[in-house]
Amino acid sequence: MKSVLKMGNRILMIGIGNHGRSDDALGWKFVEKFSKHEDLFDIEYRYQLQIEDALLITEYKVVIFVDAAHTTYDGGYSLYKCIPARTDQFTSHALNPETILWLANDLFSQSPEAYVMAISGINWELHQGITDTAQKNFEQAVSFFKNWLTKKDLPHQN
Repeated sequence: MKSVLKMGNRILMIGIGNHGRSDDALGWKFVEKFSKHEDLFDIEYRYQLQIEDALLITEYKVVIFVDAAHTTYDGGYSLYKCIPARTDQFTSHALNPETILWLANDLFSQSPEAYVMAISGINWELHQGITDTAQKNFEQAVSFFKNWLTKKDLPHQN
């Protein structure tokens, strides 16, 4: 990660999940893995995204949302660019990253570059610990992400 680390800029990484619901812990486990890189990442843990997170992300040029996914991705994960999207939900809780990004733009005229790292899970029941499949997907996602960071020319915070 030297090409990004040497810039001395911070990226917000938000892990979404719940350690008490088996594979739903993937988002937290992922950001925890990168929490030792304090010179690069600011880390936040969420059970779910809420309206307040729109204000939080306005302080960053780059935001990475990490969450477990019910979708089975080739390779066990998907990293994709987050595109702002308005929602017509009747709740201010459990919003998706696309809506948080849209709110940041709509309410605060800020549009950080945002990505979603979705890691495939298979079990969502009350249980501590992730499945073997989720562990494999996690390891593949971490390996890919480390490599992606070294090659990606991210617009960092000054």
